[in-house]
Amino acid sequence: MDGQTKYVFVTGGVLSGLGKGITAASLGNLLKARGLRVNMQKCDPYLNVDAGLLNPREHGECFVTKDGAETDLDLGHYERFIDNEMTSSSSLMSGRVLLKLIQDERAGKFDGDDVQIIPHLTGAIQDWIKQAAEGYDVHIVEIGGTVGDYESLSFIEAIRELGVRVGLENCAYIHVVYLPYLGASNETKTKPAQNSVRDLRSLGIAPDILVGRSEQAANEAVKKKLSLFSGVSEDAIALLPNADTIYRVPLTLEDSGIAEVLVERLGIDAAKPDLSDWRAVVERATKTHPRTVRVGFVAKYMDNADTYMSVFEAIKSAAWANDASVEIAWIDASDYDHPGADIARDLAQYDGVLVPGGFGQRGLEGKIKAAQHALANRVPYLGICLGLQMGVIAAARNAGVHDATTFELNPESHHLVIHTMAGQESKANTGGTMRLGNYNCHLEPDTLAARLYGSEKVVERHRHRGECNNAYRQQYEHWGIRATGTNPENNLVEIIEGTNHPFFLASQFHPEFKSRPNRAHPMFNGFIQAMLQNSEK
Repeated sequence: MDGQTKYVFVTGGVLSGLGKGITAASLGNLLKARGLRVNMQKCDPYLNVDAGLLNPREHGECFVTKDGAETDLDLGHYERFIDNEMTSSSSLMSGRVLLKLIQDERAGKFDGDDVQIIPHLTGAIQDWIKQAAEGYDVHIVEIGGTVGDYESLSFIEAIRELGVRVGLENCAYIHVVYLPYLGASNETKTKPAQNSVRDLRSLGIAPDILVGRSEQAANEAVKKKLSLFSGVSEDAIALLPNADTIYRVPLTLEDSGIAEVLVERLGIDAAKPDLSDWRAVVERATKTHPRTVRVGFVAKYMDNADTYMSVFEAIKSAAWANDASVEIAWIDASDYDHPGADIARDLAQYDGVLVPGGFGQRGLEGKIKAAQHALANRVPYLGICLGLQMGVIAAARNAGVHDATTFELNPESHHLVIHTMAGQESKANTGGTMRLGNYNCHLEPDTLAARLYGSEKVVERHRHRGECNNAYRQQYEHWGIRATGTNPENNLVEIIEGTNHPFFLASQFHPEFKSRPNRAHPMFNGFIQAMLQNSEK
């Protein structure tokens, strides 16, 4: 390609939650398969500065980039689909732009001009997008929310202006719409999609491509009607019914010819796509596997699976890599917080226990009990972030330190085996202040972790404030655990293992963020293998 970056803008209409992120990530997958350098960015209209303080019940997991940005879960899809590590530049929320704009105004950088939505806010958004696009052939930008939302108007106007700024021949606008099905009349309705396109046109953007999402497959006649009333040619309309796996979406889009339409629209001289590796992913994800393992997933946000999106995808990818299926059974940790609650009986039916990350007091005692059960009964255990902290407390309590606890439960305890890291004590209610992003980890030789990774030096991503209290590390061996991974710069515990246990492994970092559907993360891979061995017993 020449030096001109091409821009692809993905908007959504009719309703939220259509799958714009999967659509954008799938297009990135197809363009990268054609030999192009692809980057992605999420522009979110929320007034938050970042996603660190968003409610996980409503918005799903907080995905963390390698440079420590707390972002929307769609960045996890981007990384898994195009196998590139995103950075803070790939996540832009309204609050971040507005904060910078106000700071610049206070610093006198506008020379007395009135600061306005247009051109100042929209111009700042464009600058942020252009900076993120530098060095790439194609930059895909997903606009959060739905066309017509008040919050989204600045971003919609910004990408309209950016098209003029860089030349419309260098931009493509893709609109994702919903196609409802009415059982009473046995037909797929296009009117909501037509209205959404009209709304987008009223804001100055004519879509080049339409993607019609539906609960079930729509017939080809829908394309003709959509084309007639939207002005988008039939060959530039893709129909995306619900898929048996999200990883099939790139293949569905490829079969629809949309990628070729996009490449032609942007004037890109692209190579023939190589999708063999991705087709293998879809085959593994959809085939009937000869073995199945059951995981007891001990967590507290039981009403939104998106809260643990990356963890679930990492578990499934590891299972597929071992020619196995996985059943994930949700266990509400808060049901076992009271002293008399017995979690062991309910966990006995599973091949392994996984305790994911989290914050707050609710469910902590239940998670500690889950780790105690796994330790005492030699059940495969994988702890992530908070799951490591609960594992340390469980080991201490099993060994007789009955009041061992964490600062979140009782900051005045005499045995705070988990405490607040130095310098974090006064930051409990602020965003962007935890240990975030990539940190080095040194693994002790001849340990479970070192064998799984095949290396003694790794880099993993963090998001936490609590840390293992080093004052207790001398007692770990007595408790039945070892600190087998530490950060060499600050001597903090990063990994613990059970000393007389087939698989008790927990990390202070979040390994799920580096898992890929075609490359299972070593810790999840080992966990699945341990559960398979346990199920055979």
